[in-house]
Amino acid sequence: MSFVNDLRVAFRSLARTKGLAATVVLTLALGIGANAAIFTLVRGVLLKPLVNRDEDRLIYIRQSALGTGDDNAAFSVPEIQDLRASVKSLSAFGEFSTLEFTMIGLGEPRVVQAGVVSGDYFEVMGLHPVLGRLIGPQDDGPKAAGVAVLTYRFWTTALGKDPGAIGKTLRLSWGLMGDRSATIIGVLEPSVPYPQDTEIIANIVTSPHHLSATMVTSRLHRMTELFGRLAPGVTLDQARAELRSVYGAMTKAHAEAYPPKGNYQISTKLLREQITSGARTVLLVLLAASALVFVIACSNVANLILTRTVRREGELATRAALGASTGALRRMLLAESLLLCGAGAAVGVWSAEPLVAILARYASRFSVRALDLTVDSSLLWVGAALAIVAAVILAFVPRLPSADTSNGHGLSSGSTRITDSTSRRQRIFAVTQIAASFVLLAGASTVVTTLIALQTAQTGLDMRHVLTINVPAMAYGKTPQQVVDFYKESIRRIDALPGVNKTAFGLSVPWRDALSNFGLQFSADGHVHVPGEDPRAQMRVISPGFFAALGVPIISGRDFDDSDGQKGKEPVVIVSETLAKRMFPNQDAVDRHVYWTDPVLQFAAGINPAPHRIIGVTADIDDEHIVPAPAVTIYSPFEEGPLFGGRLFIHTSANPYSLVTPVTRVIRDMSVDQPIEHAATLEDVRAEVLTPDRLNSVVFGVFAAVALAIALVGVAGVLAFSVSARTREFGIRLALGSQPRNLLKGIIAEGAVMAGAGVLAGAAFGFVLARLAGSYFPDVKMPGALPVILSAFVLLTAAVVASWLPAARAARIDVIQALRAE
Repeated sequence: MSFVNDLRVAFRSLARTKGLAATVVLTLALGIGANAAIFTLVRGVLLKPLVNRDEDRLIYIRQSALGTGDDNAAFSVPEIQDLRASVKSLSAFGEFSTLEFTMIGLGEPRVVQAGVVSGDYFEVMGLHPVLGRLIGPQDDGPKAAGVAVLTYRFWTTALGKDPGAIGKTLRLSWGLMGDRSATIIGVLEPSVPYPQDTEIIANIVTSPHHLSATMVTSRLHRMTELFGRLAPGVTLDQARAELRSVYGAMTKAHAEAYPPKGNYQISTKLLREQITSGARTVLLVLLAASALVFVIACSNVANLILTRTVRREGELATRAALGASTGALRRMLLAESLLLCGAGAAVGVWSAEPLVAILARYASRFSVRALDLTVDSSLLWVGAALAIVAAVILAFVPRLPSADTSNGHGLSSGSTRITDSTSRRQRIFAVTQIAASFVLLAGASTVVTTLIALQTAQTGLDMRHVLTINVPAMAYGKTPQQVVDFYKESIRRIDALPGVNKTAFGLSVPWRDALSNFGLQFSADGHVHVPGEDPRAQMRVISPGFFAALGVPIISGRDFDDSDGQKGKEPVVIVSETLAKRMFPNQDAVDRHVYWTDPVLQFAAGINPAPHRIIGVTADIDDEHIVPAPAVTIYSPFEEGPLFGGRLFIHTSANPYSLVTPVTRVIRDMSVDQPIEHAATLEDVRAEVLTPDRLNSVVFGVFAAVALAIALVGVAGVLAFSVSARTREFGIRLALGSQPRNLLKGIIAEGAVMAGAGVLAGAAFGFVLARLAGSYFPDVKMPGALPVILSAFVLLTAAVVASWLPAARAARIDVIQALRAE
């Protein structure tokens, strides 16, 4: 009951200082709310269990070829068969291939992200249906009927949870690889979509390519992700050791498929670790940032509490003189701190719920788990725990008088006296705030400067005047030549529209869906290979006019024409400037020859390995990296090359988006089932790709701005309190002839010294923190010199500005009134 009475007394005491109480509550709300929201996000993405049955026995198996820069090379069917036959530590394997199907049968024709899986996939993954059934062993084999399962998110968002979707028949096509029908048999329970955020999952027979000799017999044709389930009693380390042993024997038995320079390796992780790996670094950095905000908030509030305690010295000394023990006084301060921190936690938790929703959208760029994040009770207990921690810290910050030392202490004077101990503590707290703010500001500056560099990088493309539209290749009842003719006629009709300068075909939109890691081995006539050299080029299939549509110059030679690539004609290509310089140094590349040598092409139809004559050299187009790098690219005419994708590029002098409707009408007049999607200018495509970097800048910028504001208020508060406590001293100095400007300079210098000490402490702490984090998280890099210098300048300048008001107050002190202060 005594502590309840302490709470009543504390409430009445705080009610007399409403301004201070409100400031403390709001400051703590910022610190506690940010931490509660971030922890909820971290828990939901990194710590929350998966819905998969026995998830601790579910593993992800990865093959990589680090020598070629491919950290996830996937697996081929023969490789999976070898592992199935020899690995005994896994009770089952599950296979998943990611495809883009063109789908007809559920509303508008559309392109869907799809998975093609083996019959035991869902059993291995430990997942269940919410409607109908899932794909099983009975759905395996080339004679099985085509079936498909809808993912829960697609069923919910696109179909409004319509139970009538079960039993509907879909038409699925993957470019010119053929088309199949599939019946919807079920809806998958809500689960983490890995390795791809898919909309439908179908059995193997729906992809004719998966039944072809290329897929079944080629050890080099790797496009399948592999999962496994640990056998009873087997540990992850045991399975990892056996997989490495079997893989080592496999690579020796088929050495031609694993060249030493490729540095092929196999690795294994628990599925949950693999799923969260993409978000772990950014979320832990966010958690560290929110912890720094909490430290800054607590330091700021500690200074306010110290200030209030100094002003209450008379009251505390009187209580001590009347017999109150140090424990009783400390309990009274703890009651006040609990009320303040409890109120701050309540406001923080209340504000954290919408913050969680915002951060979840941000984190979904790094982890699909954040898409389904919901607020639960963890938000409350994290807020409560932080409130208790802050209350204990604040209750034990002030120095208390005792009955032995209070006699005469603060009883005879109502003035404010600052002891050296209190002043030192206040400055330590202020320096701590500056140090933590500097770390956040340097981190935010690094992110912002990176974003600026990305946004200002020159691409060499006319991004503002080029409209891109996804028009995927449709193979329903068409020959490859008929598909090419469809695009030719589309281009002809679109070119006739008002405002269109040039229309062309390409396989992929730069940056958004470029065929990354698709480099194929090639060579050129007369080129002498250096030992260890592995020349690879990107293969791009385009129509005549592609470079003109994108605003890219042809440096030498000519563009394709309508006759290039036709049967009976000499095969020709256009190459990038970098390729020409590397393969034909100090020579003219035009009329020389290049040819594909990659062993995977012996199984691929539609790619001619014969020498191709170079008819043109074009400026580099790096369609993979936002900051352009040298591009080694070979362009083939779409009369010859395989058409997996299908993108139209329309150069216009008018508003590009005004063409969307007439272009859609032109294509739909030619084919009513043709999907037409994702119309956007190259400028907007690039902006969309930069969204994660922009979100990083906003999120960390907000953290840094909040931290800086709190820290500067703390510095100004320390100096203002120092000025009020030193009024008599300043009056005496002015009376003895000191100039007001000297007082002004002195107070500003105090603020600058605190800021400088904070910057130095923050730089040392940040360096240690970055080195420590870098040893665990390779993505964490040391900030460059420019962001650090810029952050220090901003912080020092802001601290000087914050010091100006208390300094100006000191310079305006009235000498007579100051001398009468005692």
